[in-house]
Amino acid sequence: MNIQFIKSIFSSLILIIGLNSCSNTKPVEKEISKPKHIILIGSDGFGAYAFNDKAKIPNLRTMMAEGCYSLEARSVLPSSSAVNWASMIMGSGPELHGYTEWGSKTPEIPSRIIGVDSIYPSIFSVIDKQLPDTKKGVSYTWGGIGYLFEKSLVDLDFNGKTDEETVDNALEFITKEKPVLTFIHMDQPDGAGHSIGHDTPEYYAAVEKIDTLVGKIISTLKSENMMEDTIIIFSADHGGIEKGHGGKTLLEVEIPWIIYGKSIAKNRILKNSIVTYDTAATIANLLGLDIPDFWRGKPITNIH
Repeated sequence: MNIQFIKSIFSSLILIIGLNSCSNTKPVEKEISKPKHIILIGSDGFGAYAFNDKAKIPNLRTMMAEGCYSLEARSVLPSSSAVNWASMIMGSGPELHGYTEWGSKTPEIPSRIIGVDSIYPSIFSVIDKQLPDTKKGVSYTWGGIGYLFEKSLVDLDFNGKTDEETVDNALEFITKEKPVLTFIHMDQPDGAGHSIGHDTPEYYAAVEKIDTLVGKIISTLKSENMMEDTIIIFSADHGGIEKGHGGKTLLEVEIPWIIYGKSIAKNRILKNSIVTYDTAATIANLLGLDIPDFWRGKPITNIH
């Protein structure tokens, strides 16, 4: 056999192997630095429909412009408070965590998994196991929140009389203790929705007050040089219609989901199907934690 011919075949094989090797090489993914602090802000009864032109909400709109958001995220059913706040921080729906009514203090259905403090494991439990040396806190206006998290695992458990007191106490904790996660629950505009009605001037006035408090949180973090290491998530438990909620209309079910801060892409509308229990999974993922396999939430990852 001609030696030149053999050399030619050998060179071709080397080229083919090389090309195949290159085609199977996975691109190197850019490593995204983790935030040191995550703040979950929950506004009771703040329906996605409230993002219209009837209220001035400059701080929330800044978060949207400088972050990622969806105004088509959904609550679980029923579109009520305890069931949805539990879902938000427990990474699963009521069929697993067991809280099924607006004011549930204990699960009406036995929790599928029983964790610390005899409740379904929340994001606070996940953090405590995997980041045991970090601090965590909850500051809330509606007392019902106090039944939905592991009190023995947090460094702040504060029930404020007003949303202003709730936020001020949370900010004092955040700036002094530098926690990895703080959940801030505000009771408005749900109160206005129940007493006066949703989609009313009084409701939008309450919405504007929430926006002012969100602005206070952001400005405080910036003044303390913490914002550059912080991610803020803003969401709600449900919306409302007339003077109530708990039903199946989009006005009751659709909620805002906004994420803003360190390494978050700017002005991106999220097309994902987001359910409130995805929030806990997203927080765990942002912190680089393993997500419990018994949770049903999925992390929202197209935010960088």
